Amino acid sequence: MPAATQPSLFANHNFTLLFGGSTISAIGDQFTLVATPWLVLKLTGDPAALGLVLAAMALPRAAFMLIGGAVVDRMSPRRVLLGARAVNALLVSLLAVLVLAGAIGMGAVYALALGIGLSTAFAYPAGSAILPQLIPPQQLQPANALFMGMRQLSMIVGPAVAGLLISVGAHDGHGNGMADAGGLGLAFGIDAASFLFSLGSLMLIRIHSDHHPKVPVGSVLANVASGIRNIWADLPLRAFILYAAVVSVFVGGPIQVGLPVLADTRLDLGAASLGILMTANGGGMLLGSVLSGVATRLVRGRLGLMVLGIDSLAGLALATLALVHSTFAGAVLLAGTGMLAGIAQVAIISWIQRRVAPEMMGRTMSVLMFTFMGLGPLSAAVAGSLLKMVSLATLFTAAGLMLSAIALACMTSPALRSVGAARPEAASG
Repeated sequence: MPAATQPSLFANHNFTLLFGGSTISAIGDQFTLVATPWLVLKLTGDPAALGLVLAAMALPRAAFMLIGGAVVDRMSPRRVLLGARAVNALLVSLLAVLVLAGAIGMGAVYALALGIGLSTAFAYPAGSAILPQLIPPQQLQPANALFMGMRQLSMIVGPAVAGLLISVGAHDGHGNGMADAGGLGLAFGIDAASFLFSLGSLMLIRIHSDHHPKVPVGSVLANVASGIRNIWADLPLRAFILYAAVVSVFVGGPIQVGLPVLADTRLDLGAASLGILMTANGGGMLLGSVLSGVATRLVRGRLGLMVLGIDSLAGLALATLALVHSTFAGAVLLAGTGMLAGIAQVAIISWIQRRVAPEMMGRTMSVLMFTFMGLGPLSAAVAGSLLKMVSLATLFTAAGLMLSAIALACMTSPALRSVGAARPEAASG
């Protein structure tokens, strides 16, 4: 049968290069994800400052994510991704040097956060669009599963090692007298070095659009508008993206700010606790991605109801974080929520990939990413300010119960309930 003669994904040289470079870079990214909030808290001790840094990354990412998706659909995603990651490597390298030299201040952190946010606005849609040009359509599903599994494994390995690395430098103050400076600088340096592997693999890869560039039709802004119109015309897709945006605003920000503050103020291992919490969440997501296929088959097209049910349970688990005072208890809860998120994430992305035309994929994925990576950190700025007025327990309780309430209320929406059902007829044009 065709499946028996289908070659291994790793027999494809371009795929092997992309997967290898992305794996090393993804592990490196986890070091910065742990080190950045810890750096801000050590410099300021202020959760509101952490929220502002996350917002500084989110603002340019939110403003340019849709433009990034349109640029990717007009150009070679490999070249866009290569340029964006080169900028990221430069900025993270500069951050490492400043921390190790004792010359880091919040002004530099805000400026570098803005630059990183801008570059990722182009990197994320480019990364999602490059794979269909490397492999045949029948291999997209296993390839996406492989990349998702790799990202979850990086979330298991990276945060725990990063947290331990920062903890090793806990008494190693540099020129600014900041605790953890040595470990923080090394963490950023490891991420900067990991980008070199990704850049090297991208320079060796060749894809169709490198040699057969698309003829631009209309302006970039017109392309963005056509992508949004395409999503708006698809009722279940529109309903899900609007739902994801609401969840991201009300829940994503409080969690992004709340977890570092939880580790810093309540837990027993400091930065290592934050790494363990993030690792537990990544491990849960890896398990969830494995279970997603089974769960999707069991619900038989009722994907919308499955996602809403999962979110209602995840909300209760997040509210329970208000009671956590030990790293172990927090890790157990985050592993559970990670598993639920992994099941939903793989199922939803696979549904979107089957539903959307390839020529609209960059713009569609950029809108989906905008809801999580653009809106979530913006709400983190608000959450950080709220922690000056309410307790951490109140923040977690409100965020978790809000997620459960939103998910349960949306179960009455016919459009969301139809997510996952077969499309009556393909859209034309």
